[in-house]
Amino acid sequence: MLFYGFLAMNIGTPLSPSATRVMLLGSGELGKEVIIALQRLGVETIAVDRYANAPGHQVAHRTHVIAMTDAVALKRLIEQERPHIIVPEIEAIATEALVELEERRVAEVIPTARATMLTMNREGIRRLAAETLKLPTSTYRFAASEQELTAAIVGDARSKGIGFPCVVKPTISSSGKGQSVVRSKDELAAAWQYAESAARVRGSRVIVEGWIPFDYEITLLTVRAQNASGDIETHYCDPIGHVQVNGDYVESWQPQPMSDVALAKAREIAAKITAELGGRGVFGVELFVKGDDVWFSEVSPRPHDTGMVTMCTQPQDEFELHARAILGLPVDTRLAAIGASAVIYGQVEARGVRFENVADALAVPSSDLRLFGKPDAYRKRRMGVALATGRDVAQARERAKKCASRITPRAA
Repeated sequence: MLFYGFLAMNIGTPLSPSATRVMLLGSGELGKEVIIALQRLGVETIAVDRYANAPGHQVAHRTHVIAMTDAVALKRLIEQERPHIIVPEIEAIATEALVELEERRVAEVIPTARATMLTMNREGIRRLAAETLKLPTSTYRFAASEQELTAAIVGDARSKGIGFPCVVKPTISSSGKGQSVVRSKDELAAAWQYAESAARVRGSRVIVEGWIPFDYEITLLTVRAQNASGDIETHYCDPIGHVQVNGDYVESWQPQPMSDVALAKAREIAAKITAELGGRGVFGVELFVKGDDVWFSEVSPRPHDTGMVTMCTQPQDEFELHARAILGLPVDTRLAAIGASAVIYGQVEARGVRFENVADALAVPSSDLRLFGKPDAYRKRRMGVALATGRDVAQARERAKKCASRITPRAA
């Protein structure tokens, strides 16, 4: 069976010499669902995270706790476990180690080591999208200090600034952490400090993005999967609308209504960026839409948090799609129901919380829950998600939010 440059049509037996081994680097709620999907297909799974008892640790065959930004420790673990496939699930990884291991053909990285390296840093992916592929994006500048940030926004003797309002983000962060909208000079210092404090890697730069007066944002889940001939084909899920607060997703729904022209442009942008990144798997392509105009925002080379809504809307949710694409199996991106998701926050600072009113929450018609099992709760930490379907988007959103609002986390 060929494992590098994947794949044969056979899957081995877990915990045996024939096992097909997949290692998840990052084992949060999204990784947990990918692990479950892989195990349903008979794959042996290895979950790695920076803390013990992460959600994915609770369902994997084996688990490890390491600092994944430590290239030496990461390579040692991979050479110890000998996975056939490595699936990065977070941004804070020593990507240079993955590049080396892929070059040595130790394991295959999903979608590729290059894609993982480019997308972990907003500078790399923005330059690729705007400067190499010429995709429509907001105006942007990069800054490595508060002084450079001021010059990027206000301008200096050398160049005109982005202007107000604008968005400031760390180049390396996740789930919107460190992101803020800056509307005046008075907010510059706070924006810099917030971005610095939330960056996944200390000393990384920030990106300043010009404001786009968009009507809505979407995530276009784009799947690169092999067909029966072994060639890569690109598939699209229906567009997902979402609400973000300070860059962090709080609810999503599918489908997001949009014009045929805008949808065609969105798919064209997604096809170009994912083809350039290469490999197989699910990509979460984030886009701004205003009327028929579409701008590229970001891309994640893995299932997306807003895509958790697919657990109630598609026969194959984004996690099964990722697992199937990883293994070289056929995929089905059809929409089966209109649905929505709403985040459940920790609300308390505690270890080992309990969730009250679960039965009351699930009494909401056509609703469901995913409680992630994170060992520590923070007030704004995502601890679960409510899902619901409805006759239309408005009803589905109302049900999902009602279901989420009835859950009460308490300190154990």
